[in-house]
Amino acid sequence: MNHNILLIIVIACVTFLTRLLPFIAFSNQESPLIEYLGKVLPYSIMAMLVVYCLKDIDLLGRFHGISEIIAVLTVIILHVYKRNTLLSIAGGTIIYMLCVQIIFI
Repeated sequence: MNHNILLIIVIACVTFLTRLLPFIAFSNQESPLIEYLGKVLPYSIMAMLVVYCLKDIDLLGRFHGISEIIAVLTVIILHVYKRNTLLSIAGGTIIYMLCVQIIFI
């Protein structure tokens, strides 16, 4: 048991350090590349996540991807209405889970 706790602590510390080191390394420098990446990477990552989440939709299957379409529309509507990313993601996730677990069984 103690071995497992020690292992978790070491893994947590290493993960924290890998996240912290870029901020320490580039804190005193102004780099156009870092500024550019800071501007474009959040949008790129979100686009990649959308593609990843929608890549396995079975349009020829039983429900033709209706759950995914409803969830995406929910995210879009919530984001346009409230402009809150966390609310949009949470709302879309909840609607998707309701669709696949209760509505479209």
